[in-house]
Amino acid sequence: MDSVQSAADWPVGSAAVAVVDAGGTLRGTHGPQQLPFRLASVTKLLSSYAVLLAVEEGALEWEQPAGPPGSTVRHLIAHASGLAFDEHRVMAEPGTRRIYSNAGFEVLADTVGAASGIAFADYLAEAVFEPLGMSASRLDGSPAAGAVSTCDDLVRFAAELQHPRLLAPQTLAEATRVAFGGLSGVLPGFGNQRPNDWGLGFELRDGKSPHWTGSGSSPETFGHFGQSGTFLWVDPAAGAACVALTDRDFGEWAVEAWPRFTDAVLDELRR
Repeated sequence: MDSVQSAADWPVGSAAVAVVDAGGTLRGTHGPQQLPFRLASVTKLLSSYAVLLAVEEGALEWEQPAGPPGSTVRHLIAHASGLAFDEHRVMAEPGTRRIYSNAGFEVLADTVGAASGIAFADYLAEAVFEPLGMSASRLDGSPAAGAVSTCDDLVRFAAELQHPRLLAPQTLAEATRVAFGGLSGVLPGFGNQRPNDWGLGFELRDGKSPHWTGSGSSPETFGHFGQSGTFLWVDPAAGAACVALTDRDFGEWAVEAWPRFTDAVLDELRR
């Protein structure tokens, strides 16, 4: 795909990009597919998948109390618990604001660990990485932002998100629908969004503007981007997903380049 090769123009030292369709077929790649990159908040997609599996297996329940008083597992994974961004400090009543919270994911991981009797990093490896053959991936720190992976491995994960084998399809469908609809909040890097819709760990495109995906991305698009200059989106309407990993932190370069890149990829897929 010519559009994928345009990532060579990004102002970064190294970039690895891949587009995979709903059948798991690679449609285009650019850059070192087996080079490990820090994922930053793209980690939340992987951690969320482990939580979904824990709920499906019965180790957790969505309405199980976790986090601040009145908060549940569902609140935590949907950034609706009221916890601050990087502090275990309550800023709002659960279910009243969309406060993007790394601290909430730390509580969530601790809850999974306590329920399963397995350290969360091990649970993630056993539940997600190993079954999907993501041999180069690891959680090396925070369950919110500490994973390291390769484009090759994330292509496997992107294929799973389009055609789940580990989860029941209805579980993933629920996770990619709006949870606690109508909540306003800040989308990091893109300002206040009204509403700032989120699923169960997955950020939802909906009608947000500005946004890191493209103007041509369908409202059903879901995924996440990371402050380390990474993203993963799945656009069900296009029948495709895209992974991009770089060695330059997110900034104005990404705000300008990523939506333009995504629109070019989608345009080429539609031809």
